Amino acid sequence: MRGQAETAQPAEDGAGGPLPGQRAGGRAEARRAAARQQGRRGRRRMRRWQRGLVYGVAGVVVLTAATGGYLYYRLNANIHQAPLYTGEDGDAGKEVPDAFGRTPINVLVIGSDSRANPEDCNIGGADCGDGANADVNLLLHVSADRTNATVMSIPRDLRTDLPGCKDPKTGKSVFKAQRGLINSTLQGGPGCTVAAVRKLTDLPIDHFVQVDFSGVIKMSDAVGGVPVCVTDNVYDPQSHLKLSKGEHTLQGMAALQFVRTRHGFGDGTDTGRSTAQHLFLGSMVRQLKSAGTLTNPAELLSLADAATRALTVDPGLDGVTKLVGLGQDISKVPSERITFTTMQVIHDPADDNRRLIGPGATDLFRMIKDDRPLTGDPAPAAPSTAPSAPADPASAPAAPSTPPAANGPARSGITVVVRNGTGVTGRATALAEALQQAGFAKGTAAGQKVTAAHSAVTYPAGKEAAAQQVAAALGLPASAVRAGDGPSVELWIGTDWTTGTSYPAAAGGTASSTAAADPAAALKGADVSTADDTSGCARVGHEKTVSLPDWGGMTPVQAYDRSKGVPDSAP
Repeated sequence: MRGQAETAQPAEDGAGGPLPGQRAGGRAEARRAAARQQGRRGRRRMRRWQRGLVYGVAGVVVLTAATGGYLYYRLNANIHQAPLYTGEDGDAGKEVPDAFGRTPINVLVIGSDSRANPEDCNIGGADCGDGANADVNLLLHVSADRTNATVMSIPRDLRTDLPGCKDPKTGKSVFKAQRGLINSTLQGGPGCTVAAVRKLTDLPIDHFVQVDFSGVIKMSDAVGGVPVCVTDNVYDPQSHLKLSKGEHTLQGMAALQFVRTRHGFGDGTDTGRSTAQHLFLGSMVRQLKSAGTLTNPAELLSLADAATRALTVDPGLDGVTKLVGLGQDISKVPSERITFTTMQVIHDPADDNRRLIGPGATDLFRMIKDDRPLTGDPAPAAPSTAPSAPADPASAPAAPSTPPAANGPARSGITVVVRNGTGVTGRATALAEALQQAGFAKGTAAGQKVTAAHSAVTYPAGKEAAAQQVAAALGLPASAVRAGDGPSVELWIGTDWTTGTSYPAAAGGTASSTAAADPAAALKGADVSTADDTSGCARVGHEKTVSLPDWGGMTPVQAYDRSKGVPDSAP
């Protein structure tokens, strides 16, 4: 029937059928044909698989390149840019290469309290709108050989001489030269703060990185929280930080509260806050290295995205690759060789809530400028030809007694106008009297007050030799002598010289060389820690630095106990 397979019938007597030998050969040939067919099918399948693999790899490459390009574009687009230096005169300075052609890096990290956008306004509270101050000024120095680094805090309530700043596009003034708080310069933009720090320290500033409120929150979240500890219960109603005694891991708003807390730590000034910030940053460094974030692509991407969204940088850091390069330079430095310190300051006699440059600060600045490490063994001191200081202080002369230069005018013929720029009452009179006792003209007297961070002797035309004698008598370096605008030789007493009648960097003739050789000398009077130190806790103050409604002034510990209805910032 049609549709059914027909079965072949054997021919009678074998007619038309193969012989036995032929049947065996046929079966062998059939097997060989089947094998060839199978081989062709296998090769076709292999070629299809190979083509699939090639297309798949090509697709991955294309997608990776496209994604990488997208991520690169996205991260670059996150970054805001502003000019590096906007001072009315001068520049940001240039690094000096070492013997191998390597140069150090100085980066000013600025923490802005801007509330210009809704997110930062909501976080910061208080008045919202344009304008900002620098909550934090940290100068990061990475050595030329990348073996050590220094992070130096500049207190926000430091009163010093501030430069005028201008808009580089229009040339219009955005900040007037004045004597004021260094944190106010951010009102003229980050380039104005760079100019102020440059003037204060005489250090070249290669880059700046400005971080806002939301940036601290995003960064702390990106690293999975930052472990810290406090020595006692603490509540600062102004920053809203509330923590119980002991260890905590801070993320988000709690991290921001911690680094902004001023009245809860130490004596309630910016010095206590700087110390707490150093502890936070050191812990963050350890957290990054121990968690492997810098080697984990996914986590690194999260950190990079958080970081770039929060940053305003100078044109030298306006791309992801440049920021990564900076990060790689910093990552080369071992934790134990990263030193955190705060520049030396003294109380402002005119306002106890303000600070002035301390006597040892210029030595610290010089140490950094000379690219000397602040950790490890001190370098051998350079030989000095200066005479030794008297063993008995009572036998020391009451005033400088350096003899006049052989080819210079007699001291009795040199009248000096002494101007006080320290803010310390009576300094000009004290030094005028000391100069008279040292043989200078009786007409030497105090003049009008000035603003000056660095002490100097100025001179009119033809009086340079006389100015050099004044500087030598007081122990001022030759670099402190410069041409002036006035008609007389003038001594300007800066905030680097608030006590004594001999310039502190030259007291005994060896202070500068000692400081340059020994980190302990340059760090005298400064708060110091290293990034590998896990023993430090933020010291909670026990003075009445905070207040609560209906309670008045109290300690941060008392404020914690009396605010049981306020939730802690972190468990």
